[in-house]
Amino acid sequence: MITEVSADFPSTDFALFNNAAENNKQPILQELTRLLSRGSSVLEIGGGSGQHVYHFAKALPDITWQSTAREPYFSALKENLAKVSFPNIPNLRYLDIAQFPDDLDCTSAYCANVVHIMPESLIAPLFRGIRSNVRLQEGGCFILYGPYKYDGQLTTESNRNFDRWLKDRDPLSGIRDIELLMRAAEENDMALVEDVAMPANNQLLVFRAVSPG
Repeated sequence: MITEVSADFPSTDFALFNNAAENNKQPILQELTRLLSRGSSVLEIGGGSGQHVYHFAKALPDITWQSTAREPYFSALKENLAKVSFPNIPNLRYLDIAQFPDDLDCTSAYCANVVHIMPESLIAPLFRGIRSNVRLQEGGCFILYGPYKYDGQLTTESNRNFDRWLKDRDPLSGIRDIELLMRAAEENDMALVEDVAMPANNQLLVFRAVSPG
């Protein structure tokens, strides 16, 4: 059950406030509501400004939301989350994808608009870290939100423009091939089970654990 969230909640005052996060938080929440069960604990990878985790935690109080980040975002996210107090948002954790901590206690993972801004070389460690340190086998899932390529192709002009902008900003960034993500999942005994079309030419990918061999 979704608790109604006020449209004027104070994350509008958060450092690094992001208009895209503000626009997509509710459509993503609708999908999370059906994908996550009561009592779940979710690892949020790359919490950004905190707009998502604040919105989700307020709407779904029966789910624990462990937000994480690394610099240059960690300090701002820590400051933002200090402005709110929810029992289902534990203390912020520092997380470097290349060095996943082994003391996480989460049954699902959520990552929005991260894989296209990080180096492609971190995709394999991302999936490996989730599979090794998140208890997906207990019915959880890995939810990955953002724009993707299909068969090496960008499907819309807006995503082509966005991909060019990303690469001009950082040559190591760029919209990723969904096939690359699926291979990384398969190598870690996970499988893509849903590919949901979302607003603004984004997708919500759902990966679940499969039995090895």
